Amino acid sequence: MAVNSKAIKQRIKSVKNTKKMTKAMEMVSAAKMRKAVQGTLATRSYAVMARELMEALSAGIEVQSPLLEYRPVARLLVVLISSNRGLCGSFNANIFKKARQILREKQSLGRHRTARGETIEPAAEIAIDILGVGKKSAWFARQSGYPLVAAFDELSERPTFEEIIPITRFVMDAFSQKTYDKVAVLFTDYKSSLAQEVKVRQLLPISAHDLEKMLRDSVGDAGDPRGIDSEHYVFEPSPSLIVQTVLPRLAEVQLYQGILESAASEHSARMVAMKSATEAAGEMIDMLTLEFNKARQASITQEIAEIAGGAAAL
Repeated sequence: MAVNSKAIKQRIKSVKNTKKMTKAMEMVSAAKMRKAVQGTLATRSYAVMARELMEALSAGIEVQSPLLEYRPVARLLVVLISSNRGLCGSFNANIFKKARQILREKQSLGRHRTARGETIEPAAEIAIDILGVGKKSAWFARQSGYPLVAAFDELSERPTFEEIIPITRFVMDAFSQKTYDKVAVLFTDYKSSLAQEVKVRQLLPISAHDLEKMLRDSVGDAGDPRGIDSEHYVFEPSPSLIVQTVLPRLAEVQLYQGILESAASEHSARMVAMKSATEAAGEMIDMLTLEFNKARQASITQEIAEIAGGAAAL
C-alpha cells in the first residue's frame, strides 16, 4: 500500500505540472486570439471598399487582364492554409478532411462560373498541385500524394501584408503564365471563439461571385456596401488603368484575409483545446486524490489491525 500511495502521489504531482502548462498555454492563446481577431476585423473594411472601388470603376468598361481570364481547367493549384504547430484540437484535422473531400471532386472544383452565369467545364483530366501555407499543409500534401510546388512555413503568428506578398506573387505569376488555369484557396473562416468553418474560395481568375461570398461571410450584414458614386470623382490617369492596378490588390487582400481568418481560428482552437485539457487535468487530479486518500486510509487501517493483533497475542 505504501508503494501504491507513493506512485499515486507522484502522478498527482505530474498532472498538476501538466495543468499549470495547459493553463498557461490557454492564457497565451487567448491573448494571441484577441490580437488575431482585431487584425482580421481591421482588414475586412478595406476588402469591402476595394471591391466596391473596382465595381464602380469597371462599370461600363471592358477590362482586359490576365487575372480575369477564364479557360478550361486542366491544371489546378490549391492554396492550403494550415498551422505550423499542433496542440490546436481538430483545427488541422477539419482542414484536411475538407481538403480530401473537395480534391476527390475534381470536376466540380475545376468548373468555372462566370459573372454572366455561364459555366465553363474543365478538361477530362485535371492535375492538382498544392501550395502549402504552414508546415501541416506541406505534411498533408506529402502524405496524400499531391505534388507540393511550394511551402511557406515561416509566417509569424500575426502575419503582415508584406509577408504574404511572395505567396501572391508566386500564385499570380503562375496563373498569368498559364501554368495553372485556376487557383483556389482553402482556409478556416473565423466565426467565433467556439465556431470555425472550413471554406474553399476561388482566388484566380478573380471571381466577383467568390469575392462577394468571402466578404459576405466575413463581414455579414455589417458589410453591406454603402456605394461609391464615381460620378463625383475624376480618375487619373484613367479608370481602366486604375482597375488594372486594383485587380492584383484584390487577389492579395483575398488571400491575406484567408490567412488572417485561419490564424484567428487556430489560436481560438488552441485556446479551447488547452481549456479542455486543463479541465481534464483537474478532474484527473480529483480522481487521483480520491484514490490516494483511499490507499492511505487502507494503509492506516491495516496498521491498526496489525497493532491490535499484536496486542491480543501478548
